[in-house]
Amino acid sequence: MPDRTPDGRWIVVDGRRWRASDPAIPETFRAELVQELMRARREVRSRGDSARPAVHDAKVALGERGDPWWEAPTDEGLRDRAAATIRALLRHRDPSTICPSDAARTIGGAGWRDRMPLVREVAVALRDAGEVEIQQGGESVGTREVTGPIRLAAGEDLPR
Repeated sequence: MPDRTPDGRWIVVDGRRWRASDPAIPETFRAELVQELMRARREVRSRGDSARPAVHDAKVALGERGDPWWEAPTDEGLRDRAAATIRALLRHRDPSTICPSDAARTIGGAGWRDRMPLVREVAVALRDAGEVEIQQGGESVGTREVTGPIRLAAGEDLPR
């Protein structure tokens, strides 16, 4: 395990500081996101730059890029992190779906329920971009039908 700075915000590797992952991420999601990050890094070696968006998404989801997790997040920063988390979890679980609450728990810590409306808005935007499919009962649904529990599946345009 790398050394951490006393404030816990940075890890130190060979004398160089790197932003630490957000400690508020539940361990199950942290483990999935780290596995996705490692998979994406291996893909960079074989596929080159086309795999870099997956690395970026995993690092943003972990809080290692984007708004610093120890500061009050901006609305844009929260939206970026929610989108990156959704994409990273979908890649990791492919071909399974995810629950929007998985992304909310990752970005929201103890206050994750307050993040659910934002995550659902981001999911709709990702659906409009073709990156996500919104499902209820295993069937794709449009914006007007979306009330109650939903699941998110990878869309045709999700960058792999």
